[in-house]
Amino acid sequence: MVFNSYTFILFFVLLLVLHNLPFSWKTKKINLLGASYLFYALWNPPFILLLWLSTVVDFYMARLISVTEEKNRRRLWLAVSLVLNLGMLSYFKYGGFLLENFTVLMNSMGIAFQAAKPDIILPVGISFYTFVTLSYTIDVYRRKFTPETSILDFALFVTYFPHLVAGPIVRPEDLIPQFKEPKKATSEQMIWGLFLLTLGLFLKVVIADGWLSETSDLIFSLPFPVNPLDAWSAVLAFSGQIFCDFSGYSTCAIGVSLCLGFKLPENFRYPYASIGFSDFWRRWHITLSTWLRDYLYIPLGGNRVGRFRTYVNLMITMLLGGLWHGASWNFVIWGGLHGIFLCVERLYQNWSKKRRKSAVVDEVVLQATVIPIRSKNVSNFMLALLTFFLVNVTWVFFRAPDFQKAMLMLLCMFGVITEGPKMLSTPDMLKVAIVTVALIISHWSMRDRSVKDLFKSLPWWSSGIIWAIMLILIVMTQKSTGSFIYFQF
Repeated sequence: MVFNSYTFILFFVLLLVLHNLPFSWKTKKINLLGASYLFYALWNPPFILLLWLSTVVDFYMARLISVTEEKNRRRLWLAVSLVLNLGMLSYFKYGGFLLENFTVLMNSMGIAFQAAKPDIILPVGISFYTFVTLSYTIDVYRRKFTPETSILDFALFVTYFPHLVAGPIVRPEDLIPQFKEPKKATSEQMIWGLFLLTLGLFLKVVIADGWLSETSDLIFSLPFPVNPLDAWSAVLAFSGQIFCDFSGYSTCAIGVSLCLGFKLPENFRYPYASIGFSDFWRRWHITLSTWLRDYLYIPLGGNRVGRFRTYVNLMITMLLGGLWHGASWNFVIWGGLHGIFLCVERLYQNWSKKRRKSAVVDEVVLQATVIPIRSKNVSNFMLALLTFFLVNVTWVFFRAPDFQKAMLMLLCMFGVITEGPKMLSTPDMLKVAIVTVALIISHWSMRDRSVKDLFKSLPWWSSGIIWAIMLILIVMTQKSTGSFIYFQF
């Protein structure tokens, strides 16, 4: 089931009715859990068994970890959780990829080896709920979170349908405490939640699917070169598409949850206004970037183990972050490029810091990206455009079906290959240009604000008109229930 379907509307209305009836809080939580399993089962019912297995094992491993004082035994129980969760993730997501690369390696060594292609179906959302359960057991192991005593609350934490298949990636402290007391949306929460649901569907249905997806899909599917304008239009179309698609899902999830009285963490904060790649990862897929920081980068030593190791830790984190997105070398390259840009940015920061020290300049002016990133001056805007340009270069590897197609697109984009035919019409390119400019302007003007603050400052009738226009465009544009891009991860 997807948010952008009429089936979901019926499902959500019935759930809201049940949630607001005078049942006991335990009954309402059972209703939510059952609804979450139904929401997931409509993709592939047998994969619910994986959810149950992960839920039961992590629930009891965390309890064993908490009552055990012996260090080796605590590590053993943690290892059981890690092996189970990462083992399932590795098999379903990376089994075919590992076998394919092993076959290539054997053949390159002169050993004739050809394995049967594995028939593995990737469970929807496995990357997301694996990270959710891992954060729980690791936090209990670190004694940052007291193990949950109610398996109902823990199962609901893992399976809660708004975040289940594509995030936000919640931590135990984000959600479990909210299940302890009865929750019912206030009138303000209900209105704002429905507005966020509308906004998320508008981003997905109207912008991502209606305006951008066809352009991106067409050019990236071609086996031959295209002219530079078409290549750039396709990349910019995908850049807008993936933001509107993924942030649209997160916005829907936050809105749906708010209508039930629960709050989910923010996942996007106007990333196309980022000044540098450190700033980008504070604004793009925030719950993933903070997860990688807290459970991978910092345990590796972060920036506390010397300058060289800091760069190594950054690269490892971003390479694995790229691989998390999919079993393909393209995703590894995408992560590697982000790692390189982060390392270059940090090198520049260190060089600039030394230079400023030698000039006896007050270091207070130094921010995460050397300059005060909250200041909206011309130089910062130009740096934001440079960051946006480089992010678009990395999107080529994220979107292209293989490495050869990615390189072909880059050669076309930078004019190395210019003899490609023109495939896009002027209206197609104009739509991409309008969306791109609108995204840059809106992100830049809103980078230090929130949508809620903006709409609170508007007259009620103005907000109502905007809401009505979005609803009309959603109904007019909705043709089919296309899945969200991040469902494949």
